[in-house]
Amino acid sequence: MKSTSDSRPIGIFDSGIGGLTVASAIARAMPKENIVYFGDTAHLPYGDKSPAAIRAYSSGIFEFLKSKNCKAIVIACNTASALGANTVKKLAGKDIPVINVIDPTVNHVVQNFTSGKIGVIATKGTVNSRVYAKRIEKRSENLKVTMLATPLLVSMIEEGFFNNNISQAIIDSYLSKSNLKDINGLILGCTHFPLIKKEVEKFYPSKVQVIDSTEIVAHHTKNVLERHGLLNKTGKGSHHFFVSDLTPSFAESTEIFFGKKLRLEKRNLWV
Repeated sequence: MKSTSDSRPIGIFDSGIGGLTVASAIARAMPKENIVYFGDTAHLPYGDKSPAAIRAYSSGIFEFLKSKNCKAIVIACNTASALGANTVKKLAGKDIPVINVIDPTVNHVVQNFTSGKIGVIATKGTVNSRVYAKRIEKRSENLKVTMLATPLLVSMIEEGFFNNNISQAIIDSYLSKSNLKDINGLILGCTHFPLIKKEVEKFYPSKVQVIDSTEIVAHHTKNVLERHGLLNKTGKGSHHFFVSDLTPSFAESTEIFFGKKLRLEKRNLWV
């Protein structure tokens, strides 16, 4: 195991800019780490794309991040984690750790819930894959998982329409669905959704634990880097942000997801 400092960047990618919530959590957890982020804004949302398309997009983005000398890859998208992670892992081999947002969250649920019903709200792609249900129920026979596609929430958050009465009404409408009744915990199964965590918690004044994967993934990423001897131990991290398509709305929305306005550089990998 290496004992020296490794200043190579962490590569993070998402179908758009929602994964900036994960990048922000990683930056807070490891302020010395350099980050290269890629948002595939030309192809969002991934939730309604075919598995083959998502594997192709994920492969192209991995090659780009590899060209940036990234020491580890974080797939900051639930749909890409469900449908593209195995493809990325094969491309990365043993040299580059690949971290997805699903497995650390599954570990958290299994460790913190001994029995009961776990709800998941996510994109259609993630829900159709049943990835959370399969992985959690495989690990614990006492846990049952119910998943609900909530497609309106992503576009609502992308456009900045949350923290108001209209957004609360949309959120409440989804959470009122019968298959989310009597849950003990709710996984926010999209990296956009931490931004509406407070609104979700308003709907559940009782003992429903709302599970935000971003902090869980950041902590897990730090553990992986530490285990592989890949932590950067000196200086202050620098961050570079790339998108496959650039519009004023994306540029404006970066502050929503990362806490400050970011400079986005356009890089279309498919031309």
